[in-house]
Amino acid sequence: DCFYGKTKRSFSTMRIDSHVHVFTQASTEFPREISKKRPAEREESAEKLLGLMDLYNVDRAVLVQTGGEELKHHAYLKHCLNAYPDRFYGIGLIPKKIASPEEHMDRLATNGRILGFRLRHVGGPSDPFAQVDVRQLETYRIWQHAANKDYVLWLYICAADTHLVPYLVEAFPQVRVVFNHLMVCPGTETFYWDNDGRPQVDTSTGFPPSHYSLLGLREYDNVCVHLSGQYAVSKEKWPYRDLIGIHERFLSKTFGANRLMWATDFPWITENPGYKKMTLVIDELLPGLT
Repeated sequence: DCFYGKTKRSFSTMRIDSHVHVFTQASTEFPREISKKRPAEREESAEKLLGLMDLYNVDRAVLVQTGGEELKHHAYLKHCLNAYPDRFYGIGLIPKKIASPEEHMDRLATNGRILGFRLRHVGGPSDPFAQVDVRQLETYRIWQHAANKDYVLWLYICAADTHLVPYLVEAFPQVRVVFNHLMVCPGTETFYWDNDGRPQVDTSTGFPPSHYSLLGLREYDNVCVHLSGQYAVSKEKWPYRDLIGIHERFLSKTFGANRLMWATDFPWITENPGYKKMTLVIDELLPGLT
């Protein structure tokens, strides 16, 4: 609902790219973590993204923090949100080992531009048949604070933790939850980067079982799913027609159109297949949509 403000087009035709990343060159002003895929000199700026959005009629986008979890690492994200308040909202990150996640969340969300936080782990027993006390889970305080402050939780959970998520969704039905990238949760041995510099999840033996175990969350109205990251799991080139079945299942049998969110996952797709094609991927995979 935070996007339903004044726009150059009516609400019914607004296009929101709901999961992208931007970062600039590492500097004193904008410190960030440096990696092989994000060397210090690499830049994927908000202006570059806006140029593509304007070219292909995308009105707004959700910027998901990348390049570090500490407060200082969010400097460029906050800069972009302040510079383009009519185009962007943000999702922050939380350090895994932090004394007060509540304070960290509130400091980032002070001006309302950062709406929520992305989580990659839950923290609890690895045995799916173990007795679970949600109050003992490592991220319980994060979920509790999200419930108190109406923060969104953006989930790209590791496969080993997926059996714990339903306990938290059950405990906090008021927390808006967005599963990233087709609800695929990568395992430690299945995630890698391809030659085009894109994150990949090895699905050579089929979709991870964790994906199917999460489909039961369709019963909770507060859970949404990104139709994004197709390039990372498909065994085919764009338009990834081997994923038609999973898209149709999300649409007609599980979550429905009102709880599905389209995203490009910029910048990983700018070279292959390109931003334009990612704006058309839903038309290709769900051609029956009005």
